[in-house]
Amino acid sequence: MEPENLTRVSEFVLLGLSEEPDLQPLLFGLFLSMYLITVLGNLLIVLAVSSDSHLHTPMYFFLSNLSFVDICFTSTTVPKMLVNIQMQSKVITYGGCITQMYFFILFVVLDNFLLTVMAYDRFVAICHPLHYTVIMHPWLCGWLVLVSWIMSALNALLQSLMVFRLSFCADLQIPHFFCELNQMIQLACSDTFVNTLVLYIVTVLLGGGSLTGILYSYSKIVSCIRAMSSAQGKYKAFSTCASHLSVVSLFYLTILGVYLSSPATHNAHSSTTASVLYTVVTPMLNPFIYCLRNKDIKGALKRSFVMTV
Repeated sequence: MEPENLTRVSEFVLLGLSEEPDLQPLLFGLFLSMYLITVLGNLLIVLAVSSDSHLHTPMYFFLSNLSFVDICFTSTTVPKMLVNIQMQSKVITYGGCITQMYFFILFVVLDNFLLTVMAYDRFVAICHPLHYTVIMHPWLCGWLVLVSWIMSALNALLQSLMVFRLSFCADLQIPHFFCELNQMIQLACSDTFVNTLVLYIVTVLLGGGSLTGILYSYSKIVSCIRAMSSAQGKYKAFSTCASHLSVVSLFYLTILGVYLSSPATHNAHSSTTASVLYTVVTPMLNPFIYCLRNKDIKGALKRSFVMTV
């Protein structure tokens, strides 16, 4: 492409979920409600786990970290979209776009790692119950979370720096409600081969590696459950995994559909719809999935409420 067709980028335009003016109040109310539910639900989990000594176990330690990350994850995209709808402006600065993209990648990969760690925790609890407290030592739990944060931050930094090398033309409209990496790459006028290659390699290594770890953990869990003689024991073991399996299925089916689809056949509308599922719906449902039938969490919340009253 000719150099004169390139422009110095200062801002992008986020087209959002819909350009219909009549739908904007509905979208604002819907996403504001989902955002508030997400923050409140996940915050309650964090407070319950941190304030109740009965929940100071590896499973709830990882769950509270997942809830905190889900709050950050949703806060990366939804507030900006709500401001754009309220102000009737779809503009985001170049620096704001890169920053949003960095934190989005950071928290989505961190979610991915935490779900893998939680699968390993369930594997140890069900298949090696007598050695659970020895294996899942607080030091190991903290180390697993720390490594997850470091790897996520380094990956987000790599992807963001890769975008800095791209040049953009006069068309700076992003058909999304946030600065999504795939859309940014497709919007560029310069050669994006290296960016696409790095994106696919990282997705396979981090996403595929984590998914493989989860599948391996659950294959061992299924074998252990089948070997149990007590029907009650089988039900109890499976019930501890059902919530995690539900979240994992929703998370991976949507996110892999977005990031592994071919750029040549990539449909912006379907990408945006799938992104809503794993950026907004999944973090909102996590507190309900994990806690509605969890007596420990409900008991901790009741005790906290009684103490405050």
